[in-house]
Amino acid sequence: MLAAVRLQVEDFSVDQELAALRAGSMRMGGIATFIGCARDFSVQDFSTQKFSEECEVSEISFDAYDSMAVRAMNQLRKEAISQYQLLDARIVHRVGRVAAGEQIVLIATGAEHRAPALQACQWLIDELKQRVPIWKKEITPQGEVWVSPHP
Repeated sequence: MLAAVRLQVEDFSVDQELAALRAGSMRMGGIATFIGCARDFSVQDFSTQKFSEECEVSEISFDAYDSMAVRAMNQLRKEAISQYQLLDARIVHRVGRVAAGEQIVLIATGAEHRAPALQACQWLIDELKQRVPIWKKEITPQGEVWVSPHP
């Protein structure tokens, strides 16, 4: 069984993650998911490092301080379970190079009812982007640029 919170290079199976989530409790009446995918464009201005006009992105490279990132992700999971009365939650984030169109991150939350599952799912992805030390570099025809975190 794969850990509920992890970083990994390879792609993840949404079906496998949801099966693991559902296996935790038959009381689960609502499951919410967020899947973040690598877009084939960005609005990064390379000269100012600000967002302005659209440009092509072939892949994104993710780097993380692994032990600190997993610790922060586990803390987020714990907080979400407590705050939203979840039955379970899973957080998977890829590191390394991710091609345009591929999956990057999965957040899956399960609760007795849909509202807490949906609220927790949104809270988790927003907090992950703010609190977890994962950095993103876009690879484009114009070059490579580190992207500042943004919700």
